[in-house]
Parts: sequence; structure tokens; C-alpha cells
Amino acid sequence: MSHIFDWIFAQYADTPDYLIVLEMIGVLFGFLSVWYAKKENILVFPTGIISTGIFVYILWIFGLLGDMLINAYYFSMSVYGWYVWTRKVDATHFIPITRTTDKEKVWSIALFGGTVIFVAVVYIVFEKFNNWTAYVDTLTTAIFFVGMWLMARKKLENWTYWIIGDIISVPLYLYKGLIFTSLQYLLFTVIAVYGYIAWKKHLNKSPQTLLR
Repeated sequence: MSHIFDWIFAQYADTPDYLIVLEMIGVLFGFLSVWYAKKENILVFPTGIISTGIFVYILWIFGLLGDMLINAYYFSMSVYGWYVWTRKVDATHFIPITRTTDKEKVWSIALFGGTVIFVAVVYIVFEKFNNWTAYVDTLTTAIFFVGMWLMARKKLENWTYWIIGDIISVPLYLYKGLIFTSLQYLLFTVIAVYGYIAWKKHLNKSPQTLLR
């Protein structure tokens, strides 16, 4: 077991202590955010805002521009989602979980394609297309952009995007040496599967509270 811990912390040999602490805090609040999302709890947004704010800074330092943009986008979408989730369909019920409409599917495809192009341009401008991780990062950015948009709109299919993106992100962050973040995405994958199952059970049911 000690060899495992030695290997993990060896990845941080050249990383400033404050970045390690920030990453751990960001991972903690990121985990809480996904957990609250699974439970359809409004706290998904404030915890997510804290986590994404931290990772915008960390990812800029490590040069993962695509994921940095993801987290900046998450920040703004968390504000939007906070508004959408607290809207009511009547005096005592909030908006329910629903399936993606045909129009939203078209918008999802457009958002995915637009994100790929935008992130690719960013990488080209900053001359960062020098590693395979840049191409994978571009793909996961587009996947997560769609997933976050659908979650903010309380669509069941958001979990499908999270699952795919999380699975891809595990080896990506492991390769980059961000061990705790890689483990975070592994946990995210498991939670996302349970999140899909939980949301499907509450499909089209309008909750009376968002803090259960």
C-alpha cells in the first residue's frame, strides 16, 4: 500500500503545495456537486461554482485549455441552472425531470460541433496542439458542454454525456499527473450511472422541495 501512496505523491514532486491543496478542495466540492445532482438537490449549483472556480485556475496553470473553458462554462451554466431549477410549475411544485425534446437534440448536436471548433481554434491560437491530450481534451470539452447544458435544463440524458466524458477523462488526467482529479472522474462515472437510474425513477415528477 505504501508503494501506491509513494507513486501517487511522486506525481506531485514538482507541483507547488498550494496547487495540491487547491486541487483537493476542488475535487471535494466537485464530488459534492455531482452527488447533489444525483439527488436532484439544488446545492448542486453552489458547490459546483466553488469547484469550477478553483479548477479554472488550476487548469490554466497546467495548460489544459479545453477543460479550463469547460469549468468557466460550468460556472456560468450553474448560475443559469440555479434559476431554471427554482422555477415552479404551480404554487408548490418545481419543474420536473424530463427527456430531451427533438429540438433540444438538434441544439445538442450544434453545441457539440460548435464547441469542438471553438476549442480547436483556441488550441491553435495558443499553439497547444502538440500532444494527444489536446485532441482528447477537445472531445471531452464538447461532451461536457452538452452534458452541463442538459443538466441545467433538467434533462435525463445529461447523465449519458457525463458517463462518456468521465470515462474518457480518467486516463487523461492520470497521464497528466493529476492523480486526485483522475480518481474524482472515476467516482463521477459511478455516481453518474446511479444518477441516471435515480433521475429515471423521478421522470416527469414535479418535486415539492429541492433540498432533500
